[in-house]
Amino acid sequence: MTDAADFFFTPDTRWLTLPEVRLRTKQNTPAGNIDIVLVAFDERGLVTDFGALEIQSVYISGNVSEAFDWFMESPEERNTEIWSGKVPRPDYLSSSRKRLAPQLSYKGHILHHWGKKQAVAIHSRFFETLPDFDEVPKEVADLAWLVYELEEPKNPNERLRLTKIRSVYTRWSQAMQKVQVPEVGDLAIFESHLQSIIDPILIPEYKSSL
Repeated sequence: MTDAADFFFTPDTRWLTLPEVRLRTKQNTPAGNIDIVLVAFDERGLVTDFGALEIQSVYISGNVSEAFDWFMESPEERNTEIWSGKVPRPDYLSSSRKRLAPQLSYKGHILHHWGKKQAVAIHSRFFETLPDFDEVPKEVADLAWLVYELEEPKNPNERLRLTKIRSVYTRWSQAMQKVQVPEVGDLAIFESHLQSIIDPILIPEYKSSL
């Protein structure tokens, strides 16, 4: 939270966190929930500012329950064994297109219109799959990407530590353009791909007609 607060507010600001705050449109229809709203307040307890923090999770591809059920059949014996089935993997593409982009676009549009800063807490490998954003100085940014990584503890008895490895400061409008609009690929490559698909279908027909 302090990483987001450092972006939203000046160092001497009083602030607190509110989880899952409902955001509404002008027509009072739900626009979604903000994961965490950091609210700044004065000495009288009155709201003076706020910022929105989204904690971006990742979809997975595969079945987690199969590996879990296998382990739970004999936890003590299988504690050191390796699951031999299909290993679930993170689905970064779906996570960015179906989750991250729509959230930042819809809810972010309202917050951007209000002139409020936004931050996204995201894992480093997920962030690496996103387009290269045009970075700007922190002072003029309105969207910060807070990039985290799990670090191995020095003591084997300690847990993994979630550590921020970098902050990437951007403009919301420019970031949305990069996230929502893909870079156009080569037409010839796509047509070649189509040809490789239809060749097994058409070539036997041509041979039979000769």
